[in-house]
Amino acid sequence: MSGINSTVNQRTDMAGQNRLELLLFGLNDDQEYGINVFKVREVLPCPELTGIPKQTTALKGLAHIRGETIPVIDLAEAIGHNPIEESLRQDCFLIVSEYNRRVLAFLVRKVDRIIPAKWDQVSPPPIETKETNYLTAVVQHEGGLIEILDVEQVLADLIPISTEVKSTAVTEEVKKSAAQYHILVVDDSSVARSQVRKALESLNIKVTTANDGQAALRVLTQLADKGLDLEQLFLMIISDIEMPEMDGYTLVKKIREDNRLKNLYVVLHSSLSGRFNLSMVKRVGANAFIGKFNADELAEAVVDRIKLLEG
Repeated sequence: MSGINSTVNQRTDMAGQNRLELLLFGLNDDQEYGINVFKVREVLPCPELTGIPKQTTALKGLAHIRGETIPVIDLAEAIGHNPIEESLRQDCFLIVSEYNRRVLAFLVRKVDRIIPAKWDQVSPPPIETKETNYLTAVVQHEGGLIEILDVEQVLADLIPISTEVKSTAVTEEVKKSAAQYHILVVDDSSVARSQVRKALESLNIKVTTANDGQAALRVLTQLADKGLDLEQLFLMIISDIEMPEMDGYTLVKKIREDNRLKNLYVVLHSSLSGRFNLSMVKRVGANAFIGKFNADELAEAVVDRIKLLEG
């Protein structure tokens, strides 16, 4: 696994070019799955796990890795497949990842290789499957289909995240003022869109959503074609980074290249590790970066933007 780990550490030059690389892995079936290497901290053989009393979910135990205690999720069981038998764990692997500010390890049967791809080659899943599984995107590769799972949905089902805004910055006066504003939220994960929408609507802000960067850009350009002043229409755009067809970095670059859109306030909002995001925010021209998902931080960023506009 050292080869994969060293490769993961080198994958920081693709951001902003609508490219990604996928670490391929397998579960309890013949299907091949992929995870963005930017979300992978390391891959290692599954160690002995410390059990969790009375645990009945796909959370199988705790791994102790270099001084950290990391929860381990049987990804097969989490998406509705048969769990990996405990007797087989010695031949399995952990993909240690960072999602939504949490370090987690996914138990998988095998880890294959890393492949390059472009986000415009990544397609949303068929419409008829969207509400019945954890599939968020698919990639055609070597005659087969690689499935990218909606890990945010998996985690939301296992470890629900509160969308309640408790920040003292959100006063009744702020809510009254916020009612005049409108935000465009861009994310391919339905659970992520729902989380952001609930948090923002609790501030009385109007919300429009788009499923990916290309759809968002289409909405913006169509409104601009009608002669609307988008700076007056949208308080800000809040966009995920990882999305099929057009990622968040590329969306920001496209916005900055269009004279009608270039002054829009854009916040990148992602579960990707922050180790390179701050530099990428500057490189592509985004205004800010917020890690997923903290309702108070999101609300406070919106309040700060309103206060800046209103002086």
